[in-house]
Amino acid sequence: MTGGALTEDEKTEIRRFCGYAALGDVASGESSWRFFQNVGALEWRLNTLAGSERKRLRYFLATLLQMERAVQSVSENLDTQAVSVWTRNTRELSERVRLFDWWRRRVCGFLGVMPGPDLRDYASVVV
Repeated sequence: MTGGALTEDEKTEIRRFCGYAALGDVASGESSWRFFQNVGALEWRLNTLAGSERKRLRYFLATLLQMERAVQSVSENLDTQAVSVWTRNTRELSERVRLFDWWRRRVCGFLGVMPGPDLRDYASVVV
């Protein structure tokens, strides 16, 4: 599906990758997006993208899903320090996570929304 409206599954993954929490069931009338400006902006963007923008967003989504799987697979080699001439990159996990989060922030930038709480840098102080 390249040109049609985003599916609910795609929207869920995009929200997650942009660092936002689950919205809840819209049918219940209790979904939280109405109460938070940034989440509302994201929802508006997801529902009003042009066909070419949805196509690009689907590219980002496919890339992020692949990168997330790569981060998850790093754990398969965490117990190995060296094998013959191969030596594990001890920074692999942190490097993959940093690259993965960089791509997640690119999606936020593409959509014109602030990164959600999951992507906030808690080491920095905003005054």
